[in-house]
Amino acid sequence: MIALDDGAAGPLGAHFDGRGVNFALFSAHATAVDLCLFDPTGRVQTDVVRLPRRSDDVWHGYLAGVLPGQLYGYRVHGPWEPARGHRFNPHKLLLDPYARELHGRVRWHDALYAYRRGSHREDVLDRRDSAPMMPKGVVTAPEAPVHDDPPLRYPLVDSVIYEAHVRALTQTHPGVPLPWRGTYAALGHPAVVDHLVRLGVTAVELLPIQAFVDDRFLVERDLTNFWGYSPLNYFAPEPRYLGPAGAAGLKAAIRQLHAAGIEVLMDVVYNHTCEADRTGPSLSFRGIDNASYYKLQPDDPRRDIDCTGCGNTLDVAVPRVMQMVLDSLRHWVEAYRVDGFRFDLASSLARSPHDFTPRAAVLQAIAQDPVLSRVKLIAEPWDIGMGGYQLGGFPVGWSDWNDQFRDAARGFWRGDAGQLPKLTQGLTGSKEIFSASGRGPGASINFIASHDGYTLADVVAYEEKHNEANGEGNRDGHGHNVSRNYGVEGPTDDPAILGLRARQKRNLLATILLAQGAPMLLMGDERSRTQGGNNNAYCQDNPTSWVDWENDHGDPALTEFVRNLLGLRRDHRALRRRKFLTGETVAPGGLKDVHWLSPCGAEMDDGAWGDGERRAFGMQIGNDAPDGRRLLILANAGEVALDFQLARVIGGPWTPLFDTTAGDGRPVAREAVRSGGTVRLPERSLLVLARSVARREG
Repeated sequence: MIALDDGAAGPLGAHFDGRGVNFALFSAHATAVDLCLFDPTGRVQTDVVRLPRRSDDVWHGYLAGVLPGQLYGYRVHGPWEPARGHRFNPHKLLLDPYARELHGRVRWHDALYAYRRGSHREDVLDRRDSAPMMPKGVVTAPEAPVHDDPPLRYPLVDSVIYEAHVRALTQTHPGVPLPWRGTYAALGHPAVVDHLVRLGVTAVELLPIQAFVDDRFLVERDLTNFWGYSPLNYFAPEPRYLGPAGAAGLKAAIRQLHAAGIEVLMDVVYNHTCEADRTGPSLSFRGIDNASYYKLQPDDPRRDIDCTGCGNTLDVAVPRVMQMVLDSLRHWVEAYRVDGFRFDLASSLARSPHDFTPRAAVLQAIAQDPVLSRVKLIAEPWDIGMGGYQLGGFPVGWSDWNDQFRDAARGFWRGDAGQLPKLTQGLTGSKEIFSASGRGPGASINFIASHDGYTLADVVAYEEKHNEANGEGNRDGHGHNVSRNYGVEGPTDDPAILGLRARQKRNLLATILLAQGAPMLLMGDERSRTQGGNNNAYCQDNPTSWVDWENDHGDPALTEFVRNLLGLRRDHRALRRRKFLTGETVAPGGLKDVHWLSPCGAEMDDGAWGDGERRAFGMQIGNDAPDGRRLLILANAGEVALDFQLARVIGGPWTPLFDTTAGDGRPVAREAVRSGGTVRLPERSLLVLARSVARREG
């Protein structure tokens, strides 16, 4: 006989206190909540307990004698009124949104749907029990405080982010033991950590590791939701990566990365859940309180507002839903010691109630939170709703993925007309985009490639997407790729094409890593990882997505090139400024914090800026630190070499430091170039030169 009493309304979730467990679940529109307990296999329901009390829309009860490891779920009673947005069905077992660990996985069956799937009407109640097909929550022991793993807290301008996938990064690494590969523990293996350290990255940004679901349409095609952008629960780590070490493997990996000086960021998906639109399953939020958790159309609450392209939009404007977001973020910081978050389709979080505003309650709550206000906050600053594109629209404390930088850099090196002004804006930190919100260069997350789209190698090898393996007739994935194949679509043995592709990869890498702001590299780009032209490999858990650690794809020097380039960025404060470059004079003789130069030996004037066919420029910059070191970047995206005369106003001499025509980036010739001298700049190349000065400038 279970000993039951009222318990407490907080904290939400299942919490063990040494004697028993307090269960608390929010639902504003429910009429009753049943707690269901299961045996250790998760297949047999052993007890059903009606939670005895409701306080401030939280249903709660305390069960003495229940221990960590207990499996549980909920059945929530309430009105079945789809026309009013209510979809309660107590025949469906529901996962606790606050569950810290999960047991089992979703096994697709029509019984998972609250309505009779296949009926000509969507409001016919389905009375089949869904428990056999549902994962269960696991009661966990209280988290022990962590005091010996202090946060690193690098400024963003000093950061180099490496976007990675737990499984794809480690699945084929020969230095990782077979049982570890593809698991959280593998992230902390010395073979993986050493590669990241030697490369020079300061942060790993993990694709979603909050528990997610393989969508039914993918399972029916024998595919998976490999990327993980289909969240089921925001507190529990995704079980498929647990491996023998379990959740402890993730915590240990984060500690190992921290010990190596590498922060860990998480890609989080608070814009939608795996339950899709009104025709989707009832796995958790929909069955607990559909009208609270999701944005519904005011004139037809039967239907969801879809700002995400995934069928639903989480309604973070509802206080208890916002609390769940904040509580889960805080949980990952405090229990797992993560250092920050990248928010997928972040504009949808700041819709209050329907239009984006930088003053949205959730953004203000994060800003004043004593834990969350101190971690890195990165927005994917768009969604698909009206007014959803919000690059530059987020408030102080946030940084944005800068897709305009990506497209300008790709377009410039591809040889597109009119790209130079856009590119130079990005090279200076995109002041025009971010200064109005009071932010500095660190607000711009600069990238050439990310998980979503082509890899770097594919940007220079494909002009058309090749997504046939996804099973959607090649209709999925973005058609705007700003790429070029340089003569052959995909693989080739032509040495001239391979050489040009190698040069262009280096030009693109140099562009992001020499720009003001925070650069982000895509996992495997340093090894020329290819996805065979698939620009939407979200469902490819196979060699298409995995990093190939045995194959350098014909460009063995590229990893060393990236390592040397990151070393250059680390050694020169001029590439990591805290303040925007403005063009102001900073020293006698007319020396500015940035000079824009034409190959003719003069500074660029209005005519030069207005020349849409211009393919070459120089950028001479100083830093905002006492050492006064200055750098000169010369770029030629044209198809012919040119002689670049240095303007005398920038002085000299200038010593070559980095050259994209060299496989590893180290210049073959290091002779200094005198003031006003001429530099031979090969076609499609970028050269970095340095000058030291005796006094502080810029």
